[in-house]
Amino acid sequence: MTPIKLQNTLTNEKEEFIPRKDGVVTMYNCGPTVYNYAHIGNLRAYVFADVLKRMFAYNDYEIKQVINITDVGHLTSDADEGEDKIETGAKREGLKVKNIIKRYTDAFMGDMKSLNIDIDKIEFPKATEHIPEQIAFIQTLDEKGYTYKTSDGIYFDTSLRKDYGKLGNINTKGLEEGARIEKNKEKKNSADFALWKFSPPTGGPKQQREQEWDSPWGVGFPGWHIECSAMSRKLLGNQIDVHTGGVDHIPVHHNNEIAQTESVTGKQFVNYWMHNEFITIDGQKIAKSVGNTIYLKSIIDKSFSPLSLRYWFLTAHYRTQSNFTWEALEGAQTTLFKLHKHFVEEYGAKDGEVNKEYENKFHDFINDDLDIPKSIALMWDLVKDESVPKEDKRSTLLEFDKVLGLGLDHSDKKLVTLLSGRGDKLEIGKLPKAIKAIVDEREEARENKDFKKADELRDKLQQKGYEIEDKEDGPDITKN
Repeated sequence: MTPIKLQNTLTNEKEEFIPRKDGVVTMYNCGPTVYNYAHIGNLRAYVFADVLKRMFAYNDYEIKQVINITDVGHLTSDADEGEDKIETGAKREGLKVKNIIKRYTDAFMGDMKSLNIDIDKIEFPKATEHIPEQIAFIQTLDEKGYTYKTSDGIYFDTSLRKDYGKLGNINTKGLEEGARIEKNKEKKNSADFALWKFSPPTGGPKQQREQEWDSPWGVGFPGWHIECSAMSRKLLGNQIDVHTGGVDHIPVHHNNEIAQTESVTGKQFVNYWMHNEFITIDGQKIAKSVGNTIYLKSIIDKSFSPLSLRYWFLTAHYRTQSNFTWEALEGAQTTLFKLHKHFVEEYGAKDGEVNKEYENKFHDFINDDLDIPKSIALMWDLVKDESVPKEDKRSTLLEFDKVLGLGLDHSDKKLVTLLSGRGDKLEIGKLPKAIKAIVDEREEARENKDFKKADELRDKLQQKGYEIEDKEDGPDITKN
């Protein structure tokens, strides 16, 4: 069997994967801050993590996977200044904090399901449900002498970790606090980060936030970084195999996780750090602050299948930046439709045998730092290969889809219809004006018995991507 090799951000080398425990992989994936919908740049990280997990399963590993839900403590600046994103989101929408957390946690879970990610096999701990563990973690850091107190919180002294910034080889002397906020003059070092933040005082025993807790240091709430260390330790142990996230997590969030965790345990926190690149639009990183966000619901509203987005993600290596366009997504949907059409209409329902030559190549590709683009190309080579019997193609594609997750295991004509955008009756009143004008003109021609013109207008509709079927109560319009 080809060994698994992974690009490790910690060493900047492709390394052979050796689990800490035979046959088991522990994996932690940085999760969402649930103050808004996850945009497609965020969602790439979870499709990447899902394919990584599927690859491990394909290699007969048992996987213990954790994705945290950040529902407190993530401030609007990595420099530990500004408002809590959750509190800000609640004010924005006029909701209680608990309601905004539920709204966007539910939305995130729905997005995961839509992207064919099996959420039932993942643990999703919430930061607010592990406050005692976070306080205990900070107390240990305090006892070991890694903390100091300022007027706004308890901070970690990064100067006590000579290897701080080792992930990504970050030059900590070159780090500057965000230009958007005033520097915290009480911090000993610009890279120091908050473990516990004090709530703004109002004169009473409780303060002015919806989410705050008593602690040995006063009423407040945990910093963003501490939750990952405390919850991964509780659920996966002091040391874990794989930790993933976006490349934007490398300089601050993940280096902070390493510093605080290794200060507590005295052991290497993670053996393999893996990071996916950005999705861009017109060369710019997708970000809510930039205002160029596209959400999965936006894609669905435009009649695209969520699986077409998954397919588009998989056509680029996870360490490669990808520039999103609607044309690219349309191309992905068309291609995915063709795959399902082949599978449903040509390969039948009878299983054959997995083609060993294709299977071995596929296994080599996925084990080589998750080279999914090569796996996709191989899949299409198989589809075109006339020397492979159809029933064997069916079984081999199903084998590939254990990792790719493109829905072939539940492919049917309904799914093909969905992927093609056909089958759902469209309301006449909601058609684009130009299309409705043609429909109205055709109805008038039919009433006037001008069937030649009606046929010409039918052809015109077909050229524009619409099918029309005449019924007693009026025409049915579907998109082809």
